[in-house]
Amino acid sequence: MTAAADPAPAGRSALLLGATGLVGGQLLELLLASPVYGRVRVIGRRRQPGKHPKLESHVVDFDHLERHAALFRVDDVFCCLGTTIARAGSQEAFRAVDHGYVVEAARLASEAGAEQFLVVSAVGADAGSRVFYNRVKGEMEAAVKRLPFRALWILRPALLLGEREEFRLGERIAAYALRPLAPLFVGRWRRYRPVHARDVAAAMLRLAGEEGTGGVVESERIPEIAAGRG
Repeated sequence: MTAAADPAPAGRSALLLGATGLVGGQLLELLLASPVYGRVRVIGRRRQPGKHPKLESHVVDFDHLERHAALFRVDDVFCCLGTTIARAGSQEAFRAVDHGYVVEAARLASEAGAEQFLVVSAVGADAGSRVFYNRVKGEMEAAVKRLPFRALWILRPALLLGEREEFRLGERIAAYALRPLAPLFVGRWRRYRPVHARDVAAAMLRLAGEEGTGGVVESERIPEIAAGRG
């Protein structure tokens, strides 16, 4: 489903990608409750359940996002897209989501006149990394940085805590193992402390209200920003 984007009836307009994910689900609730946004548009492979006077839900083909370019005519775009190599089925399929879809969404948002782009990356993102996951995230960051947004915010959370729709055994084991060890992660290791998805979502919403041109937010700063201390 596609639709032309009319001016928001009140406040700013937001587009959210990845609303069914761990961070995206939390962020959708915050956007709908925020008095700043008069319209919240969600795009995904399936229609967003539930109704809300602010909510617009659109089903799109992520392999052909350019067909839905009109949906990117909003003020702020929040991108929470992401998968795992295991779930995607291959490195190529993982790259298509975490790099291809994200960069294409950013390009369309920029061309449509969006002022801000806020995206969830990952701790350790580095285009020069030998680790495939980190390299893909780093290459995604480098690509979106080249686009002329008024503000670009990149958040790099460590292991995410929270209840996902789908069960991920590796993440569940890591969460149980790392949570009691978190206080031991000090100094430069603080960024590897697990962070709750609701803090990432809250930090994204707060950052969208900041002045300036954006920046890269490492994981240790996310809870502080979420709490209004950053």
